Amino acid sequence: MSSFYRAVNWNRQKFIYDGALAALVMSYLGIFMGITLTRDPNATIETALIRALGSGALVLLTITLMIGPLARLTPRVLPILYNRRHLGVTVCLLGLGHATFALIQFHALGDVNPFVSVLTGAADVRKISAFPFEWLGLLALGILTLMAATSHDYWLATLSAPVWKGLHMLVYVAFGLLVAHVAFGNLQATTNPVPVILLGGQAILVFGLQCWAGWRERAGDQDAVVAGTAGWVDVCGVTEIRESRARIALVGGERIAVFRYGGKVSCVSNVCQHQNGPLGEGKIVDGCITCPWHGYQYLPDSGQSPPPFTEKIPTFNVRVHEGRVLVHSTPNPPGTRVEPAVIR
Repeated sequence: MSSFYRAVNWNRQKFIYDGALAALVMSYLGIFMGITLTRDPNATIETALIRALGSGALVLLTITLMIGPLARLTPRVLPILYNRRHLGVTVCLLGLGHATFALIQFHALGDVNPFVSVLTGAADVRKISAFPFEWLGLLALGILTLMAATSHDYWLATLSAPVWKGLHMLVYVAFGLLVAHVAFGNLQATTNPVPVILLGGQAILVFGLQCWAGWRERAGDQDAVVAGTAGWVDVCGVTEIRESRARIALVGGERIAVFRYGGKVSCVSNVCQHQNGPLGEGKIVDGCITCPWHGYQYLPDSGQSPPPFTEKIPTFNVRVHEGRVLVHSTPNPPGTRVEPAVIR
């Protein structure tokens, strides 16, 4: 992490990650083109490249969208989540390559501007055989390009976390548009239903994982604790919290994280200010609560990021009584220091 913005904060992990990603992408493109040219004698190198880039973008986008829910289901996926935006930018680059070569191959050889040709070619939205599937691809590419251009944390801070998050949730719209783009294009080129069936399977897999992860979290929220006398809530026993770890609970409609460390207990909001990561699934490293998603840190007693960082999260009053952890249901303003409760 850095207290100022760089294009990429390179480290050894990122070099390995991006090197492996580039190798896998190049291998996929080479294998796909080889199979296409072998099985389709009418296919040219340009056509094979266009298909390889387009399918590669869709496959990689599918994998990217699976990482989030899988990380909620198993912590083993967290190392991939850390650099997920690198995958998203790669999807955009593959999509741009696909669109550029397709534009040249199919629309640049006439006497009409290629972009005009794409938008005004023979099309009929009422017929599958003439549906303008290129429009769907262009809309998806526009969303992916906007997301790639704003993927840096500079834009997250400039736009504010809610606006940035809302913008990047459009990735699901882009995914749906791409699935429809490929499905209509395939139906116009062949009567083979297998590719369309595979596309449907991809969509079911992505949205099914999202629903499963949401159901798992919702099931945990059903165990919400109820405020007792004067707003104090009995969250759990001290022995139920592992050292330097947290216990997550739903108090007053908000998820909180109760951390145990060095014979003390502190309570903060479970939501990281960076990308709403689950702080309670992280741990205390070097005296700071460390988000498992991207490593953002907060002091457990105040909810403030250590200088020179300025992020803040709400804190909660906490006390320990007869081995039970009690948390007040009313949050304190972000960055408010609360004396940790001592475990006796």
